[in-house]
Amino acid sequence: MIYKFNERLTNAIFSKRLNKFLVEVSIDGKVDYAHLHDPGRLKKILKKGRNLLLVEREGKRKTKYDVISAYINEWIFIHSGYHSFFAEKILKEKLIEELQEYEIEKREYKYEKSRIDFLLSNEKKCLLEVKGCTLVRERVALFPDAPTSRGYKHIVELIDAGKKGYDTAILFLIMRKADYFSPNYETDKKFSDALKTAFQKNAKILACRLEFNGESVYYNGRVPVVI
Repeated sequence: MIYKFNERLTNAIFSKRLNKFLVEVSIDGKVDYAHLHDPGRLKKILKKGRNLLLVEREGKRKTKYDVISAYINEWIFIHSGYHSFFAEKILKEKLIEELQEYEIEKREYKYEKSRIDFLLSNEKKCLLEVKGCTLVRERVALFPDAPTSRGYKHIVELIDAGKKGYDTAILFLIMRKADYFSPNYETDKKFSDALKTAFQKNAKILACRLEFNGESVYYNGRVPVVI
């Protein structure tokens, strides 16, 4: 287990997506609203009548809840704000063989015009970017599910860092059952071609499966990568 929710999670029914970050839900038959912390399209996941799990948040904000997960034969974790935290746990527990030699030096490391999720170090420095993947077609995990200029910029920066002597890596956290991972050339050829270039220039392209049971998140092994 890499994370357990101590907060009470609230069951809800998805009604509609009002904009990129706001959804309308039904809780005990009453209309309410929740923040969606995932910029992806999620078209196959967010469908009317689908069960959701929400977590209640305090503070001055427009909505009382964040969406955590949606159910399609399994709970699919869809809150991207947790990705970096999950990756930190994976790194500290040395669960990814290719990254076992590194220690975390800094989170949210500023490189050129980007913030890369982790600066790792041993004898060398390694820049690690983390991406969450929720789109699966015919048991193939695909990223991204919508064109991502930000994601493309991250890959370009990593390629540049590789030229300057850094080790580089991209870790995809697969939130659904999948047999392997592949970049989504159909949806975002620019990002996918950049990822292929990074791979050809010795960036580590890694993927692993995370499973959410409605209460806790578990590391569930590696997912093969096909570039």
